[in-house]
Amino acid sequence: MQQVAQFLPLILLFGIFYFLIIRPQQKQQKEHQAMLEALKKGDKILTTGGLYAEIAKVEEDFIKIKLNDTTIVKLDKAFVSRKVEA
Repeated sequence: MQQVAQFLPLILLFGIFYFLIIRPQQKQQKEHQAMLEALKKGDKILTTGGLYAEIAKVEEDFIKIKLNDTTIVKLDKAFVSRKVEA
């Protein structure tokens, strides 16, 4: 019984750590993945590099983005920071 009492603060600390850090991060990661899967042509995005662009074509792992009227580049989906609402 005394050994369980010694580990109780450690277990409590892990529980607090889980609910304050791990769980919210997992939720945010799921939301980001859902946003990436919902991207479609014409959506405006912000990349992790700070570029605002419009999606020209969605592929399996990449998207083609239009930076201006003449420049289209290929971008890995992992580098999409967020979708920009008009």
